[in-house]
Amino acid sequence: MSRAASNGADGTAHDGDGTAYDGDGTAHDGDGTAHDGDGAVHDGDGTGPHPDATPHGHPHSSHWGAFDAAVRPDGGLDVTPDPRDPHPADLLRNLPAALGPRDRVLTPHVRRGWLEHGPGPDPARGTDDHVPVPWDEVIPLLARELDRVRTAHGNRAIFGGSYGWGSAGRFHHAQSQIHRFLNCLGGYTRSVNSYSLGAATTLLRHVVGDDAPISNPTPLSVLAEHTGLFLCFGGMPAKNTQVNAGGISRHRAAGLLRAARDRGARFILVSPLRDDLADELDAEWLAPVPGTDTALMLALCHVLIEEGRYDADFCRRHCEGFDTFARHVLGRDGSTAKTPHWAEPICGLPAARIAALARELTEHRTMISLSWSLQRAHRGEQPLWAGIALACLLGQIGQPGGGFGHGYGATGGTGAGTLPYKLPTLNQGTNPVPDFIPVARIADLLLHPGEEFDYDGGRHTYPDIRLVHWVGGNPFHHHQDLGRLRRAFARPDTVVVHEPHWTATARHADIVLPATTTLERDDIGGAKQDTALIAMHRVTDPVGEARDDYRILSDLATELGIGHAFTEGRDANGWLEHLYESWRRGLPPEYTPEEDFKTFWRAGRIPLRALREQRTLYAAFRAAPDAAPLPTPSGRIELYSATIASYGYDDCPGHPAWLPPEPHDADDADDPGAYPLHLVANNPPTRLHSQLDQGELSASSKVRGREPVRMHPDDAAARGVRDGDVVRIRSTVGSCLAGAVLSDAVRPGVVQLATGAWFDPSAPEVATCIHGNPNAVTRDTGTSRLAQGCTGQLARVEVERYDGPLPAVRAHNLSH
Repeated sequence: MSRAASNGADGTAHDGDGTAYDGDGTAHDGDGTAHDGDGAVHDGDGTGPHPDATPHGHPHSSHWGAFDAAVRPDGGLDVTPDPRDPHPADLLRNLPAALGPRDRVLTPHVRRGWLEHGPGPDPARGTDDHVPVPWDEVIPLLARELDRVRTAHGNRAIFGGSYGWGSAGRFHHAQSQIHRFLNCLGGYTRSVNSYSLGAATTLLRHVVGDDAPISNPTPLSVLAEHTGLFLCFGGMPAKNTQVNAGGISRHRAAGLLRAARDRGARFILVSPLRDDLADELDAEWLAPVPGTDTALMLALCHVLIEEGRYDADFCRRHCEGFDTFARHVLGRDGSTAKTPHWAEPICGLPAARIAALARELTEHRTMISLSWSLQRAHRGEQPLWAGIALACLLGQIGQPGGGFGHGYGATGGTGAGTLPYKLPTLNQGTNPVPDFIPVARIADLLLHPGEEFDYDGGRHTYPDIRLVHWVGGNPFHHHQDLGRLRRAFARPDTVVVHEPHWTATARHADIVLPATTTLERDDIGGAKQDTALIAMHRVTDPVGEARDDYRILSDLATELGIGHAFTEGRDANGWLEHLYESWRRGLPPEYTPEEDFKTFWRAGRIPLRALREQRTLYAAFRAAPDAAPLPTPSGRIELYSATIASYGYDDCPGHPAWLPPEPHDADDADDPGAYPLHLVANNPPTRLHSQLDQGELSASSKVRGREPVRMHPDDAAARGVRDGDVVRIRSTVGSCLAGAVLSDAVRPGVVQLATGAWFDPSAPEVATCIHGNPNAVTRDTGTSRLAQGCTGQLARVEVERYDGPLPAVRAHNLSH
């Protein structure tokens, strides 16, 4: 909902129709202004197409659920979950903080150093103060800078990646707005993939041909009816199912998993964290060393092949390269045989249990569930590929309740079913600039212009970025090694940010434009995994001088002479009606809603028809692999990819392989073994990434004002740490403070610190971040040269009790 916070390592979800909802700050926009037919802005009355409020306020939607909202006479916000939602998200408790003025950007600001000295690299970004500048001065100022950069350096010198979840609205979708604007201006350097799924989306194109396991998996309703054994690598965390990119009107995942348990299904959790599956599922907990899932999977495959328990017919008819893969697993290619005894010292699980588990998998209709977190780590392509290989050996792919899934428990929409049609979407236009980066390589882009990089078989060059225009996200949440990112942000000539709140990204910008949250604008909410389209009525007037991105960009477009190309003569409300009616006219008759736009808006929501909840991924391929081939070179599941092998990457060979961590992942060159603990940096239960970190629910989880870090009692005792102590977490790249919480739900040797605490570098003599952002200690390296995905899930660290003077956290109290 709001673009409030610093953003999310978990990154980006996609609507399935090409609309990316990236993520992390809070949403903004919507000041009710209207636009002249020539693209010029005039003051509207802000009324929009509002109907009467419901008994509980105005209908609205967010990434974590539908609700009604009303502003009280005292200025507070009442939020009432949609009564049709069987399990509303606790995250709704954070919403009132979106309107609080304490950390809101109330007026446009320009960094003092940039205002006085002009554009150019400047290490003062992040520490320099900002000066209020009126809208009628800042728009021409920014227009001149955009024109200078594109004229002097070309459009490839503008980076418009704007990665972040932004808001749930279909029109005021931040990425769509900025990309449409920059395309009208002549294009920009873009980013591809997501922090959530960078390795997966690239690898899956080679192994199964597309991202169907992500965008269109077998629904949970099918698993609830048919699956006998869930083997959950990385779990299915209930906390993550509170959210879905674009919105979620019915939270059903927990109920469907309970139904599977009640029917007699068995759950086995493979994770260093016991609560990666709900206690009520009565799961067996296997707790391997973090990052060793691939070794475990290969050992399971070894047992199946060596004992003749694999489905040879499926592997022959439906798989490419089984013989090559089997030779590797059995050690007949010159490598070590991947036996359970080989895997035991790597993953920390008994060889006997590994062997017994392999046999159990063949005795049930088994679902191999692979979490997104597995591939957000060193060589993250490998556990996903090895998990698919394990499912191939079991031979149940394409059967109801069997096979593999990627991302169950990652969002509330994963496994909810999908609609067979697109939703209203703003056309972004065409970007004529060919330059791009894998999204997690933003610091490399800014620090190393002209340097070459590998990606998916190609050799590319980082352009020289002079202007960064960021709308709808917060890289100082989701990127790794934030100290390095600060150095990267010092290099461009100009950094522009649209933001409702003074996040770390806003503080590192030269021009900060105050943007509204969704509560301050009208929009349309919906997602392809949901059953309702929501009329998101504006709940309140914009805070301060905030404007929506559409008005900001319309003003800039007019100043630059591209006003009509951007606006097409419509104001924001005109676009809402246009998008809805164009979508409605384009649907097949059996899916077309009866309600026209005005009726939809008065009703507050309409049902979306034909959610596909009873289908099995790859059923047609299983039945007739020649008639229904996969879009891979062989038409089959590629256990060996000749294409990947041809790239010659030593960090991603042509088949699944165990690639041990590099030495510097664990050790300091001067002090081997200095970082003995494994840090798991996962998604928080109290917010979406960093959105609304200042909210009630998020704040209630803090320990002495810091993000909580969970430790096993034995690890804490060895370091003299007690429950509630403030500790300092150190790695080779940085440090952060956090509040200790002792728990035996964490594997010994592991500490867990959720992402999303707003980055606070205000006391560098104490720590890189004094609030508890784990990306102060994670390393900024790609998964491999194939995907260059995010590796922020895991890090090697040491933890020590902090006994010095405790600096005050300033991250949420930075209004100007």
